[in-house]
Parts: sequence; structure tokens; C-alpha cells
Amino acid sequence: MKKYFSLMKKNTIMFLVINLLILGLIIGTGVLLYSISLLTGIENTLRLIGSGIFIIILILLILFLIKSLYKNKKTFYIPLIIISILYIGGTNYLGYQIIKAYGSLNNFTTSTTSYSSSIVTLKDNKVEDIKDLGNSKIGILNDEKSVDGYQIPNEIIKEENLKVKKVEYDSYIELLTALYEKEIDYIFLPTNYTVLFKNLEGFENIADETKIIYTKDKKVENKNSSTGGKITEPFTVLLMGVDSELENIKGASFNGDALMLLTFNPDTLNTTILSIPRDTYVPIACFKNNRENKITHAAWYGEECMINTISNWTGIDIDYYAKINFKGVVKLVDALGGIDVDVPIEFCEQDSDRNMNNQICLSPGYQHLNGEQALALSRHRKTVNDFVRGQNQQLVVKGLMNKVKEIRSVDTIQDLLATLSNNMETNMSTSEILSLYDVAKDIASKSQDMPIEDLLTMQRLYISGYDQYIYDYSQIDGQGTRMNLYNFVAYEGSLKDVTTAMKINLGLEEPTIIKNFSFNVDTPYEETVIGKGEYNESGIAILPSFIGYDKSKAIAYGNAHGFNVSVKYVEQSVGTDGQVVSQSTPAGMDVKYINSMTITVVKKVASSKPSTDNNSSNNNSSNNNTQKPDTGEDKDEKPTEPTEPKPEPDPDPEEPVIPGTPGTDEKE
Repeated sequence: MKKYFSLMKKNTIMFLVINLLILGLIIGTGVLLYSISLLTGIENTLRLIGSGIFIIILILLILFLIKSLYKNKKTFYIPLIIISILYIGGTNYLGYQIIKAYGSLNNFTTSTTSYSSSIVTLKDNKVEDIKDLGNSKIGILNDEKSVDGYQIPNEIIKEENLKVKKVEYDSYIELLTALYEKEIDYIFLPTNYTVLFKNLEGFENIADETKIIYTKDKKVENKNSSTGGKITEPFTVLLMGVDSELENIKGASFNGDALMLLTFNPDTLNTTILSIPRDTYVPIACFKNNRENKITHAAWYGEECMINTISNWTGIDIDYYAKINFKGVVKLVDALGGIDVDVPIEFCEQDSDRNMNNQICLSPGYQHLNGEQALALSRHRKTVNDFVRGQNQQLVVKGLMNKVKEIRSVDTIQDLLATLSNNMETNMSTSEILSLYDVAKDIASKSQDMPIEDLLTMQRLYISGYDQYIYDYSQIDGQGTRMNLYNFVAYEGSLKDVTTAMKINLGLEEPTIIKNFSFNVDTPYEETVIGKGEYNESGIAILPSFIGYDKSKAIAYGNAHGFNVSVKYVEQSVGTDGQVVSQSTPAGMDVKYINSMTITVVKKVASSKPSTDNNSSNNNSSNNNTQKPDTGEDKDEKPTEPTEPKPEPDPDPEEPVIPGTPGTDEKE
């Protein structure tokens, strides 16, 4: 060692240069080896061999550099210096790119769910600070399971030592209504409330009519978080669209408009895709007693509620979820240089900023789409139904998958990963994502000369059902918005068919072997869409209006459906004896949520004798009009399933066909 340092006296500059190069070689190799170690599950043998080669090169370069000091010949050490500099630059660059890519992957994986709750008030309220709330009334959700509607609000009240008077409400709609009618001064809402509720009638301008006083964020450990490891078995993924006004998905609430449930079998490369209409009438996991409602309302309580709702409804365990920001679709497609899609319809749609003055218009046909155009196709529903929109979203997904296989540039990969990290969130761990490398490599090698959808079998699934307005309320638990809402009711047979197809792809059930097959060369082949067709089902029982009919019909109906019907008489000279003039339970309710009903019935008296119960009559008439009109929530966006609605069976052969429900808006 003394002899080595003695060389510094002979050529100090050269000694320092060589030692700096040795240090750089060690650092560069260390960075590269560390980055390679991050790629768990990817080409393990190749990574091990590669790491060994880089270590050997490092040792050889160091030995040659030391030897060049002893020889002190330019013809020997100058080439070594050049080679060492190139090696240092190459290893650092490669290591940096791998670490950057890994960081992007790691950035959109999460084991927690972010919640955010805000104190909201009307715009004309002069209060701007939480300290000035005083003893005012503040509305809060009465559901203890709700993180941003109940748990965070109570934490804010305690932490900020607020002296406010809490008023509990059954739903966010009731909270908003109470605020707008100035029954209370403030309410707690999810921070992204403008996105969640701006499509409701009466709240279209909610962003301009309200303001936020205070906000608190909270991260909750995700019960659906992944345990890590390597993916080798078939799995399910729930894709959830986030129609956020923010550029970054972090902390943004999804609104449940775009829901796609995928199953993937890595052995057969078969994928099933099910688009779930936003208005599908299902039991909501986080509602009291799992009360049925349109599935989009599960989004009010976060992704965990949505995951549990869909899992309970389908009987399919959901392994992973991915939230995708709609605005991120624009950047994702543009990062890939656009995608090729066969556009099926002609339409115009607002841009990603929802600017109607900058509409995106497309004509039918195979064409190259940029990000804004791809998003417009995915989002559009004004001239189509939710089923067609789901199919359009699948076209965009296929276009993206076909484009990904063409990536050759490191910069494109980094741009793609950066875009995903800012606009996508998933509970799939980084190691699980990396474990899909083998599947991706297999797909890439086999799909060089064919569209990826020809290699990957993509099985389209379809939920059949019918349209139904349902008065949203349950007598059993006192929950509901008390509004007539449009719903899509799925046929049980259709749901069973699609879930069976998913279970077969997941290896949970054995497929039924088709032994006979016939065809006609003159008849074009049409792909069978599982779940689409006619199903001979009666549907759910909806309470009709008995007003104008004999009391016996209401009593018979109640007996047939398991609820008590009480009769209250009112004396009047008009009408006929036993004629129903009002009913306490609004028509349109799901019968399973009714435990009793009172009907007001005519007791005929002579015309010269005045009614002895005018107040009762007036009160009951008022009861008949307590229904709030349909909010019209996204009326222009509801599905119009071609299958005709099927009426419930009559409990009595002579029961009248009720032509309509008073106070109910007709579906557009």
C-alpha cells in the first residue's frame, strides 16, 4: 500500500484521476446492482449472470487502472480512462432509468385509502375560518361507517374544539337540501363533492354556490390491500373511473360512473370484461342493512364500499382494484402517440375540462385518435346508453393494449410510467406488478404480427335487465333520499350467466362442453355475448298507487306481499264507498322495504251533509304529495336496455293496472 501511495509523488494528477475513476466505477456498479436487485421476479437467472459480469468488469477495470499507474504510459492509461468513463456513465444511466421506472411503479401502488372531508357552506356566508363557526348548526351523516361523512367530521369537531350543534341526516342529499334551504349553516361533505353531486338536479351549479371552510385528510389501511408476492394464478381487477377536476389522482374521489370488472387467466391468456351500468340496482355494502340502491352511490363511501358491494352482488372475490383518472387517459394516449380505434358512432362530446365551447366530434370508422378524442369516446353517453358506452371504453382499452406492444423507446416507457403514477392508483404491490413481466413477455413475443386481441381472448359479458323508477326509502331502517330515482334492475339469470363465465375463467368452475354445433354458410357468424338475451323473470315488486280504486285491492296487495294495511275512513259526499283517496306509503317503493301502510278510504255520506273530517282529508291528501320529484340525476346518461320492463305479478286477478305514479318524472 505504501508503494502504491508513493506513486502519487511521481504523477500526482494521474494518481488522483485514476483513484477518482476507481471510485466512480464502484459507485456506478453499486447503483446498477441495486437497481437490478429491485426487479424481483424478472429474469432471475439473467439478472444473476448480468450482476456477476458487471462485478467482473469492475474488478478488471480497477486492476488495469492500478497497473496503468505503475507503467505510467499514455498509450496504456488513456484508453483505460475513456473506457472507464463510458462504463461509469453507462452504469449510472442504466441504474437511474431502472430506479426511476421502479419509483413510478411504486408510486401508484398503495396499501391505504385516502379520505378527505370538508366543512361546506353557501357562498354568501361571510365566514371564512373554522374558528368563526361559533354555535351554529352543522350537518353530519349519521352513518358511523362513513369515514368522510362521520368519522373525520367528529375528529374535526373534537380536535378544533368546536361548539357547533350537530344535526344528523340520513344521506348526503338530505344534507345538501338542508343547507340550500338554510335549515343548517354548514355541512360535512367529501372534499371532492362537486364532482360527486354536480349531476344531481338542483345542484348543477354546486361549485359556484358553495365554498369550503376547512378540510381534513385521513389515510385508512385498506382492507383490500395486497399481501405481495408473485401472480401465478387467475385474478380479478376492478377498474374504477375518477372523473376528477384535478390533474393528479391522489386524494381524488371516484364517482362510480365507469366500472369494469375484469378476470384474467395467465395460463390461457383469456380475459373477461364486464361493464357495470352506473344505475344498476344492487345491495350497497356500506348502507344500513345493505339497502339496495343504484351502484354509483356506493362511490360516496369510497372504493372499499364499491369493491365490497360488487363482490357481494356477483359472488366474485375482487383481488385488485385500480382507480384511473379520466384526465389521465388523455395524457396516457398522447404519451403513446395516439391509438387506432374503429369508432362505431358519430357524436360530439365536451373536452377533458368539460368545456362545451371546445367540443370533440368524431365520425364512424377506423381512425387514429389522440388523447382528447379517446377520452371523448370513453366518456360519451348522451346519444347512447351505458351499455354502448361500456363497449366504447373496451375499444379504447384494446387500442391502448395494441399500442403498448409497439413501445421501443426508453423515454416513452418513462413518460408512460410517469403518467400512470400520477393518474392511477392500485392496491397491487410493486412485486406483483413486476411478476406480470413473464406474461407480458409471452404476449409481446406472440403478438408481433397480429392484433393483441387475436392473441388475448377477450370475452365480452353483458348485464341484461329493465328500467325501473324506484322511490328511494326504507321503512325498516328509515334510510333513503325520499326521491323517485331511475334504476336499472338486472335479471338474476343474466347475472348468473356472467358470473359463471367469470368463475370458469378463474378456474373456480368447470366449463360446460358443447357437444353439438351447427352452422349455415349463408348465415353470417355473430359472436355470442354472455348475459345478453331474454330472461323470463317477473322482476322486483314495486308498490303501485291505489288511489281511485277499492280498498280491497290495497288490502289484498299487502297480504300478498307481507305487510299490514290499515284503513282510515273519511266522510265525504263525492266518490264511492271504499274508494282509496290517499296512501301513507308513496307509490314506487320497493315492496321489500315496506312494513306497513295506511290508506284513507271514502265513507260516503249524503251530499247535504258536510264532511266531518276535513282536516283528516286534507292531511292525507298532503301525505299523498309528500313524494319529492325525481332528481333527474343523469337522466341523459341512463341506460336504455332494449328488453321491455316486465310487470310484477298481480296478487288479485282483478287488481287494476296502475297507469302511473303521481309525482314521478317520466324517463326520457
